[in-house]
Formats: sequence, structure tokens, C-alpha cells
Amino acid sequence: MPAASTRARTIGEVASSTGLSIKTIRFYCDKGLINPVGWSEGGYRLFDATSELELKLIRSLRGLDMPIDEVKAFMDARRSGVCSCQRLQARMRTKKEEIGKAVQELLLLQDAIANTLVNWQECGSMKIE
Repeated sequence: MPAASTRARTIGEVASSTGLSIKTIRFYCDKGLINPVGWSEGGYRLFDATSELELKLIRSLRGLDMPIDEVKAFMDARRSGVCSCQRLQARMRTKKEEIGKAVQELLLLQDAIANTLVNWQECGSMKIE
């Protein structure tokens, strides 16, 4: 397998390889989640292979519905060498519980709607038993 290129890449190249839009990468830069490794002569942000890996991680964490501020804290800790796996796992457990509760609430709502439809009468009134 060929060695990864070590040259800095433009935001467009990185967007293409990470599946993120240029606008999203700029937003992540503005929020401090990622920093360019430099700037081109034309004033374009440049990124390296590490930046691309970090952007893919950020994309995954955001895909898990992790808020921007939590992603930033996680990335800052990761870059400082402080292991934050336990914190991230705890956050994922909490998120899993939140989703479970939301699913239960939606199931109750679904049952209530089904019950309403079963008891529906013309003009929107309900059968009173």
C-alpha cells in the first residue's frame, strides 16, 4: 500500500476525502474543533493527514448527536494526550439511555394516536364510552 501523502491539502481536497462540506469544515475551524496546519499563498486553509483523521472522528461524533461543545472538549483532551475514553463512553451510555426514553415516549404517542383513530367519529369527535 503506498504511503500517505505528507503534503498539505486544500479544504476542498479534505472535504472530498472526509465526506464533509467545505462550509462544515470552515464551521468546525471557527468553533475551534480543528485547526488548519497552514495557509496557501492564495489564503486557503491547508490540512494534513492528521487533520483529515480528526475531521473523520469529529464527523462520527457529530453523527452520534454529540453537541459541538462536547466534541471540542473531547478533541482538546485527545490532543493534549489526556485519555478521555471513559468520559466518552459515559457520554455514549447517557445518550443511549436518552434515546431509549425518547423511543418509549414515541411508542406511547403512537399508541395514543392509534387509539384516537380507532375511536374516531365523523367531524373529529371521539366516541365516549
